[in-house]
Amino acid sequence: MHMKSVVFAVAVSIVLAMAAIAEPGTADAVVSLNTPAALRAAIEDSVAAYGGEYPGGQAFLNRLQNIEFDLNSAKTRKAFADLQREALIANPLVSGQPVLFVSRKQYEKDHHNTATLFQTGEINTQKFKGPGALKTIDLATGEIKVLVEVREGVVRDPEVSFDGKRIVFSMRNNIEDDYHIYEVCADGTDLRQITFGNGISDIDPFYLPDGDIAFSSSREPKYCMCNRHIMTNLFRMGPDGSNIHQIAKSTLFEGHGSLMPDGRILYDRWEYIDRNFGDAQGLWTVNADGTNQCVYWGNNTWSPGGVIDSRIIPGTERALCIFTSCHDRPWGALAIIDRREGLDGKEPVARIWPPDAIALMDDPKNGKGNGYGFDNFQKVSPKYEDPYPLSDKHFLVSRWTAKGESTMGIYLLDVFGNEILLHTEGPGCFDPMPLAARPRPPVMPTRRDYDNDEGFLYVADVYRGTHMAGVKRGSVKYLRVVESPEKRNWTDSAWNGQGAIAPAMNWHDFNNKRILGTVPVEEDGSAYFEVPSDRYVYFQLLDKDGMLVQSMRSGTVVQSGETTGCVGCHDDRRNAPPASLGESAIAMRRGPSKLDGWYGKPRLFSYMDEVQPVFDKHCTECHDYGKEAGEILNLSGDRTNTFNTSYNELWRKKYINAIGAGTFEIRQPYAWGSHSSKLIQVIRAEHYGVKLDKESFDRIVTWIDINAPYYPSYDSAYPDGMAGRSPLDKGQLKRLASLTGILFSERTGHNKNGGPQINFARPELSPCLEILRIEERLKYNQAIGIIEKGKKVLEQTPRADMAGFRPSPLDQQRQQKYAERKAVELKNRAAIRTSTKVFDPK
Repeated sequence: MHMKSVVFAVAVSIVLAMAAIAEPGTADAVVSLNTPAALRAAIEDSVAAYGGEYPGGQAFLNRLQNIEFDLNSAKTRKAFADLQREALIANPLVSGQPVLFVSRKQYEKDHHNTATLFQTGEINTQKFKGPGALKTIDLATGEIKVLVEVREGVVRDPEVSFDGKRIVFSMRNNIEDDYHIYEVCADGTDLRQITFGNGISDIDPFYLPDGDIAFSSSREPKYCMCNRHIMTNLFRMGPDGSNIHQIAKSTLFEGHGSLMPDGRILYDRWEYIDRNFGDAQGLWTVNADGTNQCVYWGNNTWSPGGVIDSRIIPGTERALCIFTSCHDRPWGALAIIDRREGLDGKEPVARIWPPDAIALMDDPKNGKGNGYGFDNFQKVSPKYEDPYPLSDKHFLVSRWTAKGESTMGIYLLDVFGNEILLHTEGPGCFDPMPLAARPRPPVMPTRRDYDNDEGFLYVADVYRGTHMAGVKRGSVKYLRVVESPEKRNWTDSAWNGQGAIAPAMNWHDFNNKRILGTVPVEEDGSAYFEVPSDRYVYFQLLDKDGMLVQSMRSGTVVQSGETTGCVGCHDDRRNAPPASLGESAIAMRRGPSKLDGWYGKPRLFSYMDEVQPVFDKHCTECHDYGKEAGEILNLSGDRTNTFNTSYNELWRKKYINAIGAGTFEIRQPYAWGSHSSKLIQVIRAEHYGVKLDKESFDRIVTWIDINAPYYPSYDSAYPDGMAGRSPLDKGQLKRLASLTGILFSERTGHNKNGGPQINFARPELSPCLEILRIEERLKYNQAIGIIEKGKKVLEQTPRADMAGFRPSPLDQQRQQKYAERKAVELKNRAAIRTSTKVFDPK
């Protein structure tokens, strides 16, 4: 059966055999790949482990002893390959039951598993390609059975039930359809569709211990903040498709969930809170009801750019997963993570295939890397995908069948150094796993009430943690709760901050923010407070002046009725807290603090509404266009092509030390924010006798400390304009550029920005006109005419930083879709509360 391919693959593997990682404490030792020693170790282990279930063990050892392994002998190589295949397949973990797999084409290159939906009506719909099928292979006989086949569609993401009798999977019939969840019996009978809906993608399903099904879905529509792709979150439903509801709610992608032995869900998550787009894609855990969301590994690791397809290895505390790149297909290196050795970096990587891929994790701190490492694992060869641990020693995986090819086959790997091709066929083989019964984890009790009210969160001691060095006890007075809302729409044009920020939101970041309020931190460092459910929030520690001490650069959700918390800020999750810590905390002896908003009710933060009035009142008398102080720092509120004048000036001239999209490392206290910003130092020195009142000071400080955002909303009035914000069209900007010699391009972004050039409030003060004003009057008149037209357009159609703003029709449609989906979510939760059932309309 495909023997030529098998022999060739083994030969290639032998030629490519390499010594494994030698760094102590970094990876388990592996001598070499596909050698007699590796095969002998595997056979001896099977004999010891399975006894009579592995009856040919001694005969295999005898045959191996009689083989003279000679790389120059094709006959010997074939004999070894035949024996290796026969001996490894005889393992009852491999041939004791059929192997389930998916046949399909490899996905088109994009953003690993976050962009394989190709959802109808979205940016990459046309990348969808069939055909696909769900099949089984009996490796003992070579027999292949087709369970489900779609000629124009794709089958993906199968998972076998605990009794081995059913298979849940995602399927899309054609390009006009979307992915929905289906179930079929193990023999291919009784195919039934479980989820329905137009413009909704349901993927990555898996069974929960109580019989429910969890999956990832775009049912809460949201988009990648650094680009334009639709995202998914974790959802849950009854086995009949009833009461579908959301169990996790990060701002971007949650996918490839799998069940842990204790009943929790292990999944890969992509998020942005003051983070760059390459480093915030790690592994997380969550209870099956959506409570207790916790980082597992890789939240602050420079490379890889994504950690996906994770499963806990049976009988261990290790996870088998794929190290991938941010911009690639969902493949890369195969890795084993031992979380006991750390939550980030190379030390917890116990094993990696290919072994030299470990070097791709080197980061700039040790001088072995530079720039960003989010796409380092594009260099891996061969590439692996969809791993499944059969035991702590044997693993199934989809892998390149030969170097440089994208055709994927099913491979068997083990810890002894064996790696063989089991099966390949066109167009490719994915998602291999045994079609057999497996242990059912315990059912976890529900900790949320589905009332859509508050949850409760505590911090036992804010001074305890891995990155609180140098913070004196008693110096932290408040804890601020900030929401990072989702992105619900996108524009064609983008601002080149970091990634394609479409539309422009901030100078060097992706987020808008909503301040929910502050709560007191007690003298012992404890805090206890209410948090509204369904909000993706993070926390900041403030001193007596309301200035930032430390900020959380990741997010969490507290479910309605849930009580959760942490030992301290940036606590080490591998260490257990002292038993008395929570009981003795002062904050826990009283009721939870209520969030008090920020100068009014919580709202989306707008620079023009919250900060610019302070400069208008205290600063622009001197710091304006045509003023001497304005040449040094212009704090005018006049709107420019993308932001406004003062915002551009403060960021570009580095008067503020906001972190922007930041670096992957957890920063030390006071490392960024208001305490280290030049603007605040000038204000505190009462520059030219100007003394700000408490509220004015707090407004500027708070703006810097929440990472200096500008726009309150991702909605746009000008989706076709430059950066999604300009009232001038591309033709007008091109003509203005030819007249003034100034390049108006989104590619300039924040790195090459030449400062404010257009002034829509006072067109005659636009800096781009300066040279024309003196030398070429005709061109000047044409240029100012273009800017004046932009001013009139803005007056008629205000953009998102102006009163009277209305989103574009497309943005309104997207918001309407979100509102409709939210109504369905709330209806389904009500059904759970009343013990009734509701379903997707068919």
